[in-house]
Amino acid sequence: MNAERSVKVLIAGGGIGGLAAALALARRGKHVTVIEKALEFGEIGAGLQLAPNASRMLDRLGVLDRIAANAVFPTEIAWMDALSGERLTSLDLGPRFIERFDYPYMVMHRSDLLTSLLDACRANMHITLETSKELIAIDDSGDAVHLRMADGTRYHAGVLVGADGLWSTVRKAIADDGDPICSEYVAYRGAIPIEQMSARAGLESVLLWTGPRMHLVQYPVRRGELYNQVAVFKSSRYRADSEKWGAADELAKHFAGTAKPVRAALADIKRNRRWPMFDRLPISTWSRNRITLLGDAAHPMLQYIAQGASQALEDALALADALADYNDVSAAFRAYEHARCVRTARVQTTARAFGEYKHLELGAAFEARKERLRARSADDFNEIAWLYGEGRAQAADASRS
Repeated sequence: MNAERSVKVLIAGGGIGGLAAALALARRGKHVTVIEKALEFGEIGAGLQLAPNASRMLDRLGVLDRIAANAVFPTEIAWMDALSGERLTSLDLGPRFIERFDYPYMVMHRSDLLTSLLDACRANMHITLETSKELIAIDDSGDAVHLRMADGTRYHAGVLVGADGLWSTVRKAIADDGDPICSEYVAYRGAIPIEQMSARAGLESVLLWTGPRMHLVQYPVRRGELYNQVAVFKSSRYRADSEKWGAADELAKHFAGTAKPVRAALADIKRNRRWPMFDRLPISTWSRNRITLLGDAAHPMLQYIAQGASQALEDALALADALADYNDVSAAFRAYEHARCVRTARVQTTARAFGEYKHLELGAAFEARKERLRARSADDFNEIAWLYGEGRAQAADASRS
């Protein structure tokens, strides 16, 4: 193929952030083209937690009801000691939580969220969706962005949004800061039929089991038909120049001394694929000329506070707001960065810090954490208010969407 096309807004990456941005922009009357490297639009992985700040954005996009139809609404997040089996604390997600943050906490299958966004994009006449488009070269001329695909297709874009994830090609045009940073932690995850779960865990809870350098998360997804489980541990064999670390035998070793419910859960987790965990340090700017970044391309973060998708959704609405409010692209990008950079940097660094707190080694700090958790109230929302409450004022301004 040697086709050449001129487009107004090109989004590279058809994941959750890219599709949300396309929908947000199209709802403002912008014509958007989304290119996806894969043969089809889809999400790899299983479970996804969506806090109220994500639901708030999905409501603005007009897709919350269809997404909620496939979700589960847990009543609590319970923090368990993976070694003793003790319940240390919980976060009440019931009526007081919803009253405080306006929206409930949802858990769901990642593909269900993406499918809902994809269906909404397909139904919007302002959005063009294209697959099998691998971006291999970007030429930034200042007044336009020229892109070349592996199949020979060329695009000339008035705006380029890089929503192409952790290993973003577009990011290199903004900040070529090398490869993502490996945390030396690895995850094994998957969803099993709810019938296999038996009575090991409740259908209304998100369970977080923590121990030294490891944790296990469990919760139901897809209307309660599947049970999602993620086991995470720090590999003692990590080497930057090798893929031979974090193997299944290490998984068994790290969880060997855990409580019976944790060991039982490990028996149901597939060992055929491991997921190394990466992030990056925050950067001060995401934009250059007519190029900007979104989601993991801008601020990849560790999964420990379950905010990756939520922050991408916030990005999508903030970018659409900025491009609608400013005729000048540079001014719009400055407004977008002003709205997002400080907040996402805080989320990135908080995710790292919370990961360290989750994975404390045995000792004085480990015991002190247990005492602190035992003493907290289940309806103490103060530590998460900055995160879950963001954007409440925007939600009231429905006319902007």
